Order: sequence, then structure tokens, then C-alpha cells
Amino acid sequence: MGCCIFGGTHVNRQLIRYIVPNILAMAGTSCYVLADTFFISIAEGANGITALNLVLPVYGLIYALGSMIGVGSATRYTLSKATGQDSAGDFFSNSVWWTLLLSSMFVVTGLCFPGEFLALLGADEQIAAIGVPYLRIVLLFAPFFMLNYTFTAFVRNDYAPKLAMLATLLSGLFNIVFDYIFMFPMGMGMIGAALATGISPIVSMSICMVHYLSKNSSIVFTKKRPSLHKLFASCSLGVVAFVGELSSGITTLVFNFILLSISGNTAVAAYGVIANIALVGTALLNGVSLGLQPVASAMHGRADAKEERRIYAHALIIAEMIAVTAAAAAVLFGDQLIAVFNSERSAELASYAAPGIRVYFAGFLIAAVNIIKSGFYSAIGKAAQSSAIALSRGVITISALAFLLSAMFGVMGVWMAFPASELVTWILSLVMNAVRKTNDTHIKPHASGEDADRRDMI
Repeated sequence: MGCCIFGGTHVNRQLIRYIVPNILAMAGTSCYVLADTFFISIAEGANGITALNLVLPVYGLIYALGSMIGVGSATRYTLSKATGQDSAGDFFSNSVWWTLLLSSMFVVTGLCFPGEFLALLGADEQIAAIGVPYLRIVLLFAPFFMLNYTFTAFVRNDYAPKLAMLATLLSGLFNIVFDYIFMFPMGMGMIGAALATGISPIVSMSICMVHYLSKNSSIVFTKKRPSLHKLFASCSLGVVAFVGELSSGITTLVFNFILLSISGNTAVAAYGVIANIALVGTALLNGVSLGLQPVASAMHGRADAKEERRIYAHALIIAEMIAVTAAAAAVLFGDQLIAVFNSERSAELASYAAPGIRVYFAGFLIAAVNIIKSGFYSAIGKAAQSSAIALSRGVITISALAFLLSAMFGVMGVWMAFPASELVTWILSLVMNAVRKTNDTHIKPHASGEDADRRDMI
């Protein structure tokens, strides 16, 4: 089955065919993170949420590396296949080898010094007593977390998005069910939560094997040695996925240190509640971004600028609908959402989190544009533009603004950093687009209509 299935009047249906499963899959992923937070809040209270929030940057780094290699390799596979390159099939095995090599550093850290690592993340003795066993298990299962991105991304890009969705949803359901079983009936506490989370990607990869072993699969594991050239080529297109995953970790790390210095563990717990609820909105937007990529890549390979424009516009509409819904939910039901995760009924935690969730979620209205634009650039091979947007919103701007605004407005300034960084990034993307159009005008004053369509698309 070739890329031609994306052509003509079927593009819109194919876009929905990819976006909907990815949205559902990402929703499933975010729901099991929420389940972790909920069960931990019951078992360990605010200290448990604080410990979980201190470990979240580690998840972010693990997921970021796994997604950069896996999603980037799958995107490069699709582009190479669309243009008829014989080496397209090598990207899967290359992704597996490099993922295993890079994940080994997390395993060593988990075996040798998880306590020292957690202390660097800001844990005091009280939080470390809860968090170290949890962190050790997370680090030991890092190879599976990372490999899962390769397995699901290649299944999705090999024309089986529903199976990739099913794998993600069922692994998330496993996580939720066994979170409860391990933590409460078996009395394992946070260790049980870590084990349920660690086993869930194994469930996902096992389901993906149904496709890899079927006759419909065009993906094979070759015995070629790991290629640095293919790794770098893949990672250049996986930067969006990398920053998308890493940004939440970096944001959490920066916010944790700032909040610890301003107000202590309770403020960190409040941010943990907000961040994990916000993860649902981010996951849904990332689902739209991931869903558009196979279709946009195929259209780019066919040089169909008109369909590229349509794909981008439709994905953006879907993303904005999600963003408006998320922001409205925070305004209308923010207090109730916070109360679900505030099992100790801490008035201090509620005083930080209730206004914070409303300010924070306003950022989704602009984040939707930035996420879709960055994902679209990646899908059509514009790694530099994609990386600039992703790095700005996910790392550089939000970190700088968190320090600046917290110095001016205290805890409220921390919540303001997210919407402010998205606004700055959106302005940056407009400037980059204007500069690109100006340069194209000087370089190609007699460009064809199709070329003009490509330049004016976003």
C-alpha cells in the first residue's frame, strides 16, 4: 500500500483517520498520568504529589529522547518511502539500536545512584523517602518507555493508526487498573504505581507486534550496524517530538525550583496538580500534531501544495477547538478539578492551584497554533523552522519568563509564564514567516504558482 492513498478527495478522510486515533491515544496516555496522580494523592497526600512532580522531569527526558528517535525515524521513513528511496526500510532497525544504546544510561543511574539524582531535582529527606524507590523503577524501565515510541510511530506511519491507538489505550488502561491493584490491595504504595507505569509500554509494544508480524507490514528489522548519519537525519525531524516531551520536563524542573524557593513543598504539589491536568490538553494537541504528520509528509513527497495547505488549516481548526474547550473547562470547573487531587483538603494547596489553573490554561489558546505549526514544519522536512518554534515555547522562552515573572509577581508569575511564552513564540513564528517570504521574493521573483502556495501556506 503506497502513499497514493492520501491523494485527491480522500485527503480529508485520511487526515481524520490519522488525527482521531492519535487524539484518543494521547488522551489515554494523559489519563493514566492523571490516574497516577489521583491514586498517589490518596496514598501519600501532598508529599506524594510533590515526589511525583520532582520525578516528572525524568519522565520528560526519557520520553523526549525516545520520541525524538522514534517519531523522527518514522517520519524520515515515510518521507523516504514517498520519494522511492531504497534505504527507507533501514530506519526502523536503526531507531531500535540507538534507543537501546541511549536508554542504558538511565538504567545505570537507576542501579547506582537514584537518591543522589533525586536530591539534585530538589528533594529533601522527607520527599526522598517516598520518591527514591519510585524513581529507581522508572529509570530501570527506561528502555521500554523509549522503545515504545519507535514501535507505535512506525505502526502508525505504516498505515495502521488504529492499532497504534489501541496499543496506547490498552496500555493506559492496564496502567490505571494495576495502579490500583498494586498500590492498594497489594499495599505497594508508590512502588506499585511505578511498576504499573513501567510495565504499560511492554503491553503497548506487544500489541504493536500484531502488525509487525502480519502480512500488511512493510517494516522489517535489518541487521545493518547502527548508522549515525541516519540517526542525525531522523533526529532533525524528531526535534519537535523531543521538545514537545522535554518541554514539560524542563518547565516542571524550572517551576519546581522557583516554587520551592518561594513557597516550599505545598506550592510544588499545587503545580503538580495543575501540570498533570494540563497534560491532558497538551496530549490532545500533540495528538493532532502527530496525526497530521503522515498525511502532510505524503503530500509533501508528491509536491501537492494545495493539499498541504488544506491539511494544515483543518488540523489547526481541530486544535483550536480543543484549546477553547480546555480553557473553558479551567474557568468553569477549576475548583472542582483541583479538589479531586487535594485529598487532604489543604486550603494552602487550593489557594495556589485554583487561580493558577485558570491563568495557566489560557495559554492553550495560543499553544494550539504553535504546536500545529511546529508539527507541520517537521512533517514537510523544515527542521530548522520547526525546531525554532519548539525550542522557543518549550525551553528557552518559558524558562526565562518563569524567572522574570516570578520575581515580579511571585507564585502568580509562575502560572503566567506559560501563556506569556506561547504568545512570544507565536510572534516569533510570524517574524520568521515574514523573513522567509521576503527572502523568497528576492531569491525567486518569478516563482511558480505552486511554489507561491507553499510559501504562503503558513
